[in-house]
Amino acid sequence: GTPGVGKTTLGKELASRAGLSYVNVGDLAKEGELYEGFDEEYDCPILDEDRVVDELEDRMSQGGVVVDYHGCDFFPERWFHIVFVLRTENSFLYDRLESRGYTGKKLQDNIQCEIFQTLYEEAVLSYKKEIVHQLPSNTPEDLERNLDQIMQWIEQWMKDNN
Repeated sequence: GTPGVGKTTLGKELASRAGLSYVNVGDLAKEGELYEGFDEEYDCPILDEDRVVDELEDRMSQGGVVVDYHGCDFFPERWFHIVFVLRTENSFLYDRLESRGYTGKKLQDNIQCEIFQTLYEEAVLSYKKEIVHQLPSNTPEDLERNLDQIMQWIEQWMKDNN
């Protein structure tokens, strides 16, 4: 999902409840300096996607990992059994991004990314459509509902695959 939709909050809580490991790709890149430059326009480093994949390969092959990142088109399809794209209404998202210090083009482009479902479309093009699911992420109630729904899915997957 777009920055500010609640991926980190959901991912950390899900990993905790399900006994899975959690990887925030942005943090992983920062710790390992997995960058290939700096984007002046957006004031952020440019991720070296190949190095990120190399860094995660062993961990992902073991399974049981919640991966948190806004894009997904560079991750191998074999890594995921299910993909969730969080969606947030623009009024909520605008306030969240503004409170993070996003301004100008960076703020507007992220809002447009959400309006045009850019990351959902990327996910559908990158993985089998049936494993990609959109979840609303506007309120604390949405968060709880999403956690419950994903936990049910995990429990069913474990029954079906173990």
